[in-house]
Amino acid sequence: MKLVFTFLCAGAVLFMLRILIALLTENKSLSPRSLTIYFAKFNPVQRRGELIVMNSKNYAQKSAVETGKRAALVVIAASLLTLPLHGQHTPNAPGDTSVSPKPQTSTASPQSEQEIVQELAAMKKRIEQLELALKQHEAAEQPITVVPTAKATAPPPPSTPAASAAPTEAEAEAVLPRESPSGKQPKEAPFAFADWTWLNGNARTKTPAFDSKFFTPEIRADVDYIYDLNHPKDDTIGGSSEVFRSNEVQVTQLGVGGDFHFDNVRARLMTQFGMYSTTTPRNDASPARGQWDLADAYRYVSEAYGGYHFDALHGINVDAGIFVSYIGLFSYYNFDNWAYQPSYVSSNTPWFFNGVRVQIFPTAHLKIEPWFVNGWQSYGRFNGRPGVGGQILWRPNGWLSVLGNQYALGEDALNTPGRVRYHTDDSVEMKYYDHPERLLDKAAFSLTGDMGCEHGGGVSCDTNSRKGPKQDFLGFMLYNRLWFHKDLYGFTLGGGKINNPGRYLVLLPPINGATATSGTPYFTENPGDPYKAWDMSGTFDYMPSQYITFRWEFDHRAANVPYFSGKGGITPPGGNTGAPGSTVPGWSPDLVKDENRFDLAILVKF
Repeated sequence: MKLVFTFLCAGAVLFMLRILIALLTENKSLSPRSLTIYFAKFNPVQRRGELIVMNSKNYAQKSAVETGKRAALVVIAASLLTLPLHGQHTPNAPGDTSVSPKPQTSTASPQSEQEIVQELAAMKKRIEQLELALKQHEAAEQPITVVPTAKATAPPPPSTPAASAAPTEAEAEAVLPRESPSGKQPKEAPFAFADWTWLNGNARTKTPAFDSKFFTPEIRADVDYIYDLNHPKDDTIGGSSEVFRSNEVQVTQLGVGGDFHFDNVRARLMTQFGMYSTTTPRNDASPARGQWDLADAYRYVSEAYGGYHFDALHGINVDAGIFVSYIGLFSYYNFDNWAYQPSYVSSNTPWFFNGVRVQIFPTAHLKIEPWFVNGWQSYGRFNGRPGVGGQILWRPNGWLSVLGNQYALGEDALNTPGRVRYHTDDSVEMKYYDHPERLLDKAAFSLTGDMGCEHGGGVSCDTNSRKGPKQDFLGFMLYNRLWFHKDLYGFTLGGGKINNPGRYLVLLPPINGATATSGTPYFTENPGDPYKAWDMSGTFDYMPSQYITFRWEFDHRAANVPYFSGKGGITPPGGNTGAPGSTVPGWSPDLVKDENRFDLAILVKF
C-alpha cells in the first residue's frame, strides 16, 4: 500500500510541476504593459433623451502578480502532498493471511512529529492568507460600472455589446475601437468617466439584466392609478402627456425591444403599448396632410432607427428613424425621471423626433449633435418645410451636466404655411452632495429654461404689431432630489411655470374626442389667446432593486383660464358625439382652473 501512495504522490508532484511550468511560461509571455480592452453597447434613453451605459464587463487585465500568487499556491500544495506519511502503516486485519511488509523503524521522535503538525498548521494558515490576498487583488481589478445620460442627455455605446445612461439615458454612443496594430491605446469612451445614474431623465440601471454580442434587450412597464380630487365623472384627465385617466388602474406604457449592434452597425427598436399608443399620435396633427395613415403606421413604435458608428475622434454616430426627443429634460419613460408628472416645460414639448441625427464626440466630455427632422413632434411635415436643430451636451466632471437644445425653421402649424417656429431649451443638472456612507447619501437639482416663438402667418415673435399678435413661449422648471439609505428611497420636490400666448404649445384637452388635428371650439388656440400656468409636485420613491420603482406623488396644477377636467367631465352625456371636437347643442364641458391629484405607479425597466 505504501508503494501505491508513493506512486500517487510522485504523480501529483509531476502534475503540479507541469502546471507550475505552464504558469511561469504564461507569465513570461505577458506583454510588459497591460492590455486594456473596451466594449460598448447600445442601451437606450433615455428618454426623451439619451443615456450612456458602459458594460460592467468592459475592462480586463492580466496581472503578473496574480500569476505569481497562483504559482506560489501550486508549490505549497505540491509540498504538502510529498510530506512523509508517518504512522500510516496499518497491521493486517484479523483473518487477513497476506504477508505484511517489513515494518520500518521510525527515526522521528514524538517531538519531531509535533513539529510536523505545527508546520502543517502554519502552511494551512499561509495558504488561507494567500487565497484572501488573491481574492482582494482580483476584486481590485473589477471595473466600475459607469452609466452616464438624459428628455435630453447622452447616448450609450454599443458593447459586446451598452449613453444614457446612462444617460442612458439610452441612445447609443460611440463604439470604441480595439487597440490598433500600431499599439496605440483606444480613446476614452464618451462620458464614461463617471456614474450618471443620478441624472433626471436618465435610467438608473447600472447593468443590463441580459446582454449578448449582437443584441441587448430592453423591457419597460409603467402601470399607474391616478386619484383626481376633481372627480371627473367621465374619468378623463386632460392637459398632460403622462396622465390620462382618473380612479382607474391603467397601463400607461409597455415597451419591448432593445439594441442591435454588430461590426459598428447599430439599430434600436422599442414598442409602445397601452395609453401611449393612443395619446402620443393623438397630439400630432401632421397625418392630416396627405394620404396614408401615419398615426396608425407609427402608433406602436416609440423608437425605431438604424445607423452606423465611425471610429473617428471619440466616436461619430449617424442614425435615421424615430428618436426620443431631447427637448424638455424629462424622459419619455417615467422610470427614468425624478417625478411622474413633469412641469409644463417638459410635458408640452416634443416627446419624439422623426428624422436624421449625427452624434459627434470631439472629446470624452462633449457631444455635438445636429438634426434634420420632419417637424416639431410630427410623423410628417405640417407644411412645405422640415425643421433643423441640434444639441450640445457638456459634462466636465461627474457632478455637472450642461445641456443646450435648439430648434428652428420648421413650419409647424397645420394648414398655416409661412408660420415659422424657433425654440431654445437649456438645462443644468448638478449633484451637490454625495456621501454614500450616510443616511442622506446624495442630493442633486435640475434647472431648465425654455424660450420660443412663431412669426409669419398672422403672428409676431416679439410684440403685438401690424403683422399680428405676439405668439411666444417662456417657461422654467426646477427640481431638487434627495436619496436616502444607499439609494433605497428618493424624495423630490419641484415645479415650474409657463406663459404661452397663442397657446401653440398648450396641449389641447380631449373635449368630445378633440385631437390636435380637429381642435375644439370649447378651448381655442387662436393667435393672442392667453395662457399662463404653474405647478408643483412632491414625489416619494421606494427602489428595492435597480430594475423597479414604487412611486407615490402629489401634484397641484393651475392655469389662468379654465383648462382642467372638473366634476362634470369633458365628455357629452351620451359619449363622444359627431365629429371629433365638434359642438354638441345644449352641452358644455366642465373646465376648471386647477386640479389636485395623487399618482401611484409601479415602474419597471430591464
